[in-house]
Amino acid sequence: MVAETCTDYFQRYRRQAHVTPKSYLSFIGGYKSIYDTKRQEIGQLAERMNTGLKKLIEATQSVNELSKELAVKEMELDVASKKADEVLAEVTSSAQAAEAVKGQVQKVKDKAQKIVDEISVDKAKAEEKLEAARPALEEAEAALQTIKPAHISTVRKLAKPPHLIMRIMDCVCLLFQRHLDSVYADPDRPNSIKPSWTEALKVMAASNFLQALLTFPKDTINEETAELLQPYLQMEDYNIETARKVCGDVAGLASWTQAMVDFYSVNKEVLPLKANLAIQEAKYEAAMKDLNKAQAQLDEKQRELDVVQALYDQALREKQVLVDDANACRRKMNNATALIDGLSGERIRWTEASKGFEAQIGRLVGDVLLATGFLSYAGPFNQEFRNSTMFVWKKQLTRNHIPFSDDLNIISMLVDNATISEWNLQGLPNDELSVQNGLIVTKAARYPLLIDPQGQGKAWIRNRELNNELQITNLNHKYFRTHLEDALSLGRPLLIEDIREYLDPALDNILERNFIKSGSTFKVKVGDKEVDVMTGFRLYITTKLGNPAYTPEVSAKTSIIDFTVTMKGLEDQLLGLVILTEKKELEAERTKLMEEVTANKRKMKELEDNLLYRLTSTEGSLVEDESLIQVLRVTKETALEVSEKLNVAAETEIRINHAREEFRPVATRGSVLYFLIVEMSMVNVMYQTSLRQFLQVFDISMARSTKSPITQKRIQNIVDYLTFSTFSYTVRGLYEKDKFLFTILMTLKIQMQAKVIKPEEFQCFIKGGAALDLNAVEPKPKKWISDMTWLNLVELSKLGHFIQILSQVARNDKGWKDWFDSAAPEESPIPDGYGTMLSTFHRLLLIRSWCPDRTLPMAKIFVAEVMGRQFAEGVILEMEAMWNESNSRTPLVCFLSMGSDPTENIEKLAKAKGIRCGAISMGQGQEVHARRLIGQLMAEGGWVLLQNCHLCLDYMDELLDTITAAETIHDSFRCWVTTEVHPKFPINLLQTSIKFTAEPPQGVKPGLKRTYGLISQDQLDISNMPQWKPLLFVVAFLHTTVQERRKFGPIGWNIPYEFNQSDFTSTVQFIQNHLDDMDIKKGVSWNTVRYMVGEVQYGGRVTDDYDKRLLNTYAKVWFGEHIFADNFQFYNGYKIPKCRTVEEYKAFIDSLPTVDSPETFGLHSNADITYQTNMANEMLETTVSIQPKDSGGSGGETRETVVYRLADDMLEKLPLDFIPHEVKERLKKMGLLHPLNIFLGQEIDRMRKVVSSVRNTLKDLKLAIDGTIIMSENLRDALDCMYDARIPSAWKKISWESATLGFWFTDLLDRNAQFHSWLFEGRPNVFWMTGFFNPQGFLTAMRQEITRAHKGWALDAVVLDNDVTKMSKEDVVTPPAEGVYIHGLYLDGAGWDRRNSRLMEPSPKVLYTPLPIVHVYAINAERRKGSSLYECPVYKKPRRTDLTYIFPLLLKTSASFDPDHWIRRGVALLCDTK
Repeated sequence: MVAETCTDYFQRYRRQAHVTPKSYLSFIGGYKSIYDTKRQEIGQLAERMNTGLKKLIEATQSVNELSKELAVKEMELDVASKKADEVLAEVTSSAQAAEAVKGQVQKVKDKAQKIVDEISVDKAKAEEKLEAARPALEEAEAALQTIKPAHISTVRKLAKPPHLIMRIMDCVCLLFQRHLDSVYADPDRPNSIKPSWTEALKVMAASNFLQALLTFPKDTINEETAELLQPYLQMEDYNIETARKVCGDVAGLASWTQAMVDFYSVNKEVLPLKANLAIQEAKYEAAMKDLNKAQAQLDEKQRELDVVQALYDQALREKQVLVDDANACRRKMNNATALIDGLSGERIRWTEASKGFEAQIGRLVGDVLLATGFLSYAGPFNQEFRNSTMFVWKKQLTRNHIPFSDDLNIISMLVDNATISEWNLQGLPNDELSVQNGLIVTKAARYPLLIDPQGQGKAWIRNRELNNELQITNLNHKYFRTHLEDALSLGRPLLIEDIREYLDPALDNILERNFIKSGSTFKVKVGDKEVDVMTGFRLYITTKLGNPAYTPEVSAKTSIIDFTVTMKGLEDQLLGLVILTEKKELEAERTKLMEEVTANKRKMKELEDNLLYRLTSTEGSLVEDESLIQVLRVTKETALEVSEKLNVAAETEIRINHAREEFRPVATRGSVLYFLIVEMSMVNVMYQTSLRQFLQVFDISMARSTKSPITQKRIQNIVDYLTFSTFSYTVRGLYEKDKFLFTILMTLKIQMQAKVIKPEEFQCFIKGGAALDLNAVEPKPKKWISDMTWLNLVELSKLGHFIQILSQVARNDKGWKDWFDSAAPEESPIPDGYGTMLSTFHRLLLIRSWCPDRTLPMAKIFVAEVMGRQFAEGVILEMEAMWNESNSRTPLVCFLSMGSDPTENIEKLAKAKGIRCGAISMGQGQEVHARRLIGQLMAEGGWVLLQNCHLCLDYMDELLDTITAAETIHDSFRCWVTTEVHPKFPINLLQTSIKFTAEPPQGVKPGLKRTYGLISQDQLDISNMPQWKPLLFVVAFLHTTVQERRKFGPIGWNIPYEFNQSDFTSTVQFIQNHLDDMDIKKGVSWNTVRYMVGEVQYGGRVTDDYDKRLLNTYAKVWFGEHIFADNFQFYNGYKIPKCRTVEEYKAFIDSLPTVDSPETFGLHSNADITYQTNMANEMLETTVSIQPKDSGGSGGETRETVVYRLADDMLEKLPLDFIPHEVKERLKKMGLLHPLNIFLGQEIDRMRKVVSSVRNTLKDLKLAIDGTIIMSENLRDALDCMYDARIPSAWKKISWESATLGFWFTDLLDRNAQFHSWLFEGRPNVFWMTGFFNPQGFLTAMRQEITRAHKGWALDAVVLDNDVTKMSKEDVVTPPAEGVYIHGLYLDGAGWDRRNSRLMEPSPKVLYTPLPIVHVYAINAERRKGSSLYECPVYKKPRRTDLTYIFPLLLKTSASFDPDHWIRRGVALLCDTK
């Protein structure tokens, strides 16, 4: 079923989708997964709801039991209260006694505390003073530490120790309170006491001398000792420095003795404090004894109190337990009541839901089948096909009795509203298709591949994964593999953007999820490397291609999703932009409202889920769960609040939407315009405009359009400005031939959107009667009406306004012919009252049916009336304005066409602006130079011009990256690119750039203007030969002429050659050289000049013999002495001016006519009709080709119905097959070896193939439409072509070309009739040469026949000759004696004078003149030549190429028109004009 849908989808929209076994396996896997999830979800929900309901029933039963319990508990509470009161009295008396004792104890305690406080003060004071002396003591002790017993023994051994040592030892002895000698002066040292060294030696002799110093009792030093030490200490050498010099190691004793005296000076103040401290501590101990005694009494009393208190507490506890019990019981009752009341609504809902769960589980089989099918297969389809596919699947499920939900909504089944609102806030459009796409992206089993030409899907993914460290890359990125590996191993999402129609093989294992289990993690092979796969890894792939043709392999590996923006989706987005600009506060309010509604909906869902979870997870009775009641209360309050908010939001939304809807016309117009711009990319692959570019134009339109306080006027201003600015922006980047196509399509689409034009009227305009068969319609009343016109009128008569037209034309054919023959029918009054009753569009339909050549002028009138004159007149390219519009990161791309090159204009503008411009012609190996130049100019400023970039496509992506990704870029930098149309030119570059075309000017005046614009005064004065300036003008005129003839199609040139500036330059150079080397006496060698112009300079490009003849004719008539005569003119009003300066030439050129008659170029004025008709036909054919294939015919019929009916009709009319053995028999009777019969046999063989192929195709097509067989590629093509009235490719390949399917089928019937008549009724008197596959073969057979009839004639020497008779087909009753009569030839470019049997000018508006019967025969002589004979080529079709060329006929011409005249007219004979 899906495979058929894919085929049907391709058939309608030319978009490929594939179904593979892998996608089916993925579908099965997805089904299992979703079924399990949904089954579990519903089961869990059912279990929760059932448990919740059970708990609610339990709560109801609990209420009665609780009321009985409460009565008993209240009685028990009474008894307990009395008991507690008795114990309380006892406790009170004991407490009073204890309190009295406690008071006494406190007094004693306070007294003791006071003493403690005083002690603390004294102690602190003493310690503070002692602390001051501490550093000196510590220093002395440190000095003592340095003295060792060895040092002491050394001192003792000294026979005569230094005097200072002996004095130091006297001080030590005094401190130890040892006996000293009587005091008297020392004879050895004046002013000094004689030391007591003997006593000192004794002191030092003690074994514990050093220890005694360290542990010296400092408190024993008294006033007397200190005074005795003073004389020693005051001596000037008694200090540590001198001691160190004199005493060496025992110098520390000096600082120690000094420290002891210093300590005493502090300690003498501390000693009284210490004494007082001892007294206070004695008092404290006495107080503490009293306190302990009192405390013992208090403890005793406290123990008594505790016993009584314990009794009281026990009584109170018992009472409290009863109170709590009663309260709990009461609370439970209240809870139960609150629960029952609060959940009454939920109870009803849950009861109903609970009943429905069983049925829902039963229907899950079908629901999940549809949902999984949708996720697996619907991605590539558009909205219409998704809906129809679902409908078909549901029918199939019903047929197979598989249960499913009738009201199934895939979106709500798989995702909740809150999530969808989140997606919308993240940038996903809110139309149904986009939401479905979001669903497939997030839920599908395979990684998504987004067909996202407008980049909306990519923008959504970027916002969605913003906080997850999304890694963005592309397949051409130099670090692509690194990005891929990082995303896998770090568990980050990866977005691969802008892929084309292939994927990197490195992705295969990832896409197929070939993950290898390794411990608790997974690994995957990327190329030859194993990479860890972390849980956060997600892969997204996007492409900008509008309609990529992915292989079945890619379809199998990925989930392809068509993210192409829909008209409705874009309209809503544009409306948002309009409101954001016009009513900013309204849009802000709406966005805020959306966010609040989303948050509130999510909150409601969470609350309900939480409540249900709490109900089901509560252990035991519900009434005992306090927090549940709290949850219920919060839920109810929040629900009420949220509900109110949602109601307010709904009202606000209605108000906002009403205000928004006012501006919808702007969004609608924008949407229509954008989709038309997108449609133009089907006309030419280069016409790519991104949504971002369009939105810039949209924003500018709103900003710059005229403001108005009246809303409706403001809306109209925006719409008008937007339409014209979009038109100007788009048309600038279109080729000339497509500009009016865009204009008319824009007008028609806007009118269709406004319901002014109906779809069937639009179809009639673009197709006319092309699908009709001339033999199947009412015959035309008059011969002057062409077949195509009549078929158009038949089709037109199906529309309401023209129901009577066929009979009116038949009744009033003279009136209609006069109108048809008028010079401008679109401006003339239309017969039968149509002039007043028709709208401009209906007049356009009438003109399109009658006069294809006047379709474009009439269409311009229609456009001017509906849209305004500025749309009909077109837009002139302003290079400077375009430069101002651009910026340094926007490339400017010029599309080249034949003979166009914008280089000169770009360089001229750069020069005018004083900007450096560097140009590089791209091609193989030029990238290096381009990179260097771009790098230099990006840094320094300037323009770079890259020419012919279609030759260097690989570099284009890099160029775009360079320009857009560069960190710094000079403001004046611009990148100009020129390219021809190329199907593989990067879309990204086109969608980022400003596009323009610079085609050569059309017409003599602009052409000459351009040519003389490039000629300098120096060049004009380079030669002083009188022939120089006239010849220069002639070459310029020839240059314009050969280019202008191209537009007239085959009548201008058989092959459109690319004549350009280099042809002109080389010709001018040749003529200059020729004049420089010329012998003045002999003059100009005109034969040389003609040869060089006709065969070399311009002729070098020409490949067709008849085109070469035309060019040589121009050389002959425009290069000769006669051109210097005063009366010489190329055509009336076009003469050679006599000027001296370039300015004079330019002034003369300005005086030339603005519109050129085709006669200026040697053609008849009717050629303009051909040109205009071809232009109109090309425009309409292009329009048909770009229409969506789903547009049904009139009456809402589908394509299939229309084609099925057409196939039936064709099969009915199709002739019977030729039976091979019958054909052989007939040919035997006629003469099997006769040349013309051999030819007939070959033609019948080919005819049989064509009829057989048509019959088989039509039969198979009917079967395929019925669904009996698969729609193959050929059948699909046949269906498309038949619907569009074109010839299917398979038929065209084995048959002939024709304008429409109707004409082709008529040809088939007529050809078959001629062969049938010749075979079964004998050789015809006159042959319809158009009806042969191989007319050259027919003529060769006829030559053989004549050669065999004349003895001695050789086939090689025999040439064809001809006479044009005065007979018509009906006049011929017998065949000619020799040769054949031929009918069905038409003169193109000339008329026929039947009386004189010669060429004449054609009548106005008569494009093709039927030639009378031509007698073609063979002669054994030279072919006739002469000035009265024009050798006229005969072609099978209007397109004149070697493939359609048959042979030349000789036609007589009058004396006033020599053959050169008809050569310039482009006269030829055509077998078929269609």
